[in-house]
This record gives sequence, C-alpha cells and structure tokens, in this order.
Amino acid sequence: MTKKLYIKTYGCQMNQYDSGKIIDVLNSKEKIELIDKPADADIVILNTCSIREKAEEKVFHELGRIRKFKEKNKNLKIGVAGCVAAQEGKNIFKRAPYVNVVFGPQDLHKTNDLLEKSSKIQVVETTFDEIKKFDEMPQVSRSESSVYLTIMEGCSKFCTFCVVPYTRGEEVSRNLDSILKEVVDLIKNGATEITLLGQNVNAFTAVWEDRQLRIGDLIQIIAEFDEIKRIRFTTSHPNDVDMNLLDCYQSVPKLANQFHLPVQSGSNEILRRMKRDYTKQKYLEIIGDIKKIRPDIPVSSDFIVGFPGEKKSDFHETMQLVEEVKFDNSYSFIYSQRPGTPAAGMKDNVSDVEKKQRLNELQELLNVYATERSEKLLGSIQSCLVSGKSKKNKDEYQARTECNRVVNFDSNGIDLAGQLVNIRINDVLANSLRGTIEH
Repeated sequence: MTKKLYIKTYGCQMNQYDSGKIIDVLNSKEKIELIDKPADADIVILNTCSIREKAEEKVFHELGRIRKFKEKNKNLKIGVAGCVAAQEGKNIFKRAPYVNVVFGPQDLHKTNDLLEKSSKIQVVETTFDEIKKFDEMPQVSRSESSVYLTIMEGCSKFCTFCVVPYTRGEEVSRNLDSILKEVVDLIKNGATEITLLGQNVNAFTAVWEDRQLRIGDLIQIIAEFDEIKRIRFTTSHPNDVDMNLLDCYQSVPKLANQFHLPVQSGSNEILRRMKRDYTKQKYLEIIGDIKKIRPDIPVSSDFIVGFPGEKKSDFHETMQLVEEVKFDNSYSFIYSQRPGTPAAGMKDNVSDVEKKQRLNELQELLNVYATERSEKLLGSIQSCLVSGKSKKNKDEYQARTECNRVVNFDSNGIDLAGQLVNIRINDVLANSLRGTIEH
C-alpha cells in the first residue's frame, strides 16, 4: 500500500540530506509518494533547524496549520525531526499534543519503528549515537544527478553564538567504507555531482590501512570514479584548512572552482568574542594560499552583524575585509541569540535599528561584487552540470556553473540531465544566467 508523505525541510544542506534519508528509510518498508501539500498526507514530517532566532516559533506555527488536517484524519501521523526536536524534546508535546513523534538528527534510521510505536503512545527519541545511523541506512531510493553526501557531523569548535554542538553533538566522521558504499549507491541512481557535507566538513578524518586520511584524500578518492563529473564541499572552518585540502585545487580538476569559507566578522575583537580562534590576518593568508593555486577562484563566505559588543569600528573592519577579498555570493545574517550558548549571556548593546542598517549595508556591498562576477561571465563559455528541467519553464533545462550560478537554456529537446555541457552565457539576470549550448 502506498502512503503519502509531506516533508518540509528547514535550514541547511545537511537537513536536505537528512530529509532524503528519511524518505529512503520510509521507502524501505513500503512505497512512499511525496506530495506538495499536507492536506492529503498519511505522514507529515517537519525536519527542523534551530540555527536562527525564532526557529522554534516557525515550527509551532506550521504545526498549528497542520493540526486541522489531524482533526479531519485521526490516522495522520505527525513527526518533528531535526535540531529543534533535539533541542526541545518532549516539550514539543506540551505545545502541540497532537504530534505523534519527536526525533533528533541521529535517529533518522529509526523512523519506521518510531512511527509504529507512536500508534499507541507519543514517542520522543533524541540520542547522540552519530555513527550508528549511517551503518543502518537503507539504499538510496531517489534518482538525482546532483546529490549531497554527509561525511561528518557535529562541531567541536563551540563558537559562542552557535547551537550546533548542543543539537548535533561534537565532531564525528564516518568511516571510509561507509562513505564509498554510499558513493557507489548514489552513482547507481544517476549521481554525477557530489557535494560533501559536514557542519565542519574539513575536520573530516578517517583511517585506511594505518594511514590517517583528511578531506583532501577523500576528494581524490571520489574523483577516481569516472561517473562523478564534479565535486564540491561545504561548510569549512578556517582552522581546518590545510595543504591536504588546498592541493586538491591543483591536482583534482573535478573539484569545482569555488571556495566557501565562513569568516563571520572582519574584526579581530569580535572574532575573539565569537571564539573563532583565528584572526582576520590568518583568514587572509588562507585566501592568499588558494589564490596562488587558482587565481580566478571565487570565494564566498558567511557574516554575522550586530554580535554583542560590535562597535561601528568593528563593523567597518568587516566592510573593509569584503572590499579587500571581493567575496562572491555570500550569506549575511543579524546575530540571533540562541538559548544555552555563551553569547546568550553577553550584553547585547546594538539596537535592532542599527543591526538592520548594518545588514543592509553589508548585503548591498556583497551584491555589488557578486553582480560584477556574474557580468564577467557574459559572453564566456562555461562548463555547466545539467541538473534537470527548469523550474519555471519545463521546455528548458537548468544547469550550474562551477561557481554555482544557475543557467537556464534550451536543450533542443535533448535530455541532458546529469551531463557536463559547455554553455555560452548570453544574458545576466538578477538571480540566474541564460545561455545557449556550444557544440
């Protein structure tokens, strides 16, 4: 019997990967049909994120919207997964007593059992058994050309603003056999591009034949699979960038010409308060090292504005850093106070008005440099990986450049999904590019 599943994913790429694994687990027991609206679902799962402020309220708001479907269909199973589940646990039942099951990021492999148990009682499962879930995952049930692959989880850096160590646990790497088994599985299902994932992905370590492997070694191993055309990785911490990784940009052509390295602030004082354990100067040295290998590589980053204690002079240093590096498409956020983190106890002396003003100013500057890079692509021929049909025009296909820009193009009726093609960029739009295939 086919069951209809509505799954809503909040947050990062790791959660997108986890949602895919939940689907695989459910499909291993009975056929699952994914649907876009919860009204007709047999199972509703919210895979949550707790990085930003008010994340919990967004989840409870969505649960309130879903409640009416439960009132009409008493057999509807509602599950809350992910980091809000790990953070709130059984407290979710107090505010949403109609929820059947709450389970954390390390319990995905138990989804079927937890849903079955929840037929009789409400179930909560929020363990930190990081490795076991990978050992017990079923085969991939979805066919995709561009896929995520988690190689490590958690973080041991304990930045003062971040809740990840408390919801995902400390850093734990998967063993090499488990990773390569999944690579083979993904290839069988059509994967041609793999993005390696981890909260601190370049902290990955593994032992193979008495040799200690790092992420650079793993990238080289995966590049040996002929079916894999392109490799990416995210997200990195500056303190774990080493020559093992940087050398791959010289020796592995399949490694995408893109480098995402969160800096968070350009002020050494704010970096100290954040417990990032590096300086602006150290960050710039890393950027200089990779530019020596690939001079034209676009570098993107993450920024937090309005961190407790951030003065105008601190923010000015961040703006100076942006001007010096000329970051590509980057992410910027207003500081969000997260419960249980050291920064939550710091005096927040930056007004909301000032925070918003700084965010707008920073994002405007970031957009200038991102637009400049897009415009430089005009008229060039880019090697692009075709992901599938365009979302807005089903007569067109969509691809991504190495620097991760979306390109829409006419394939002349040929199915090119999963293939690398050369596309001449003819038009630069606000959030995408347009082009034509070069034969």
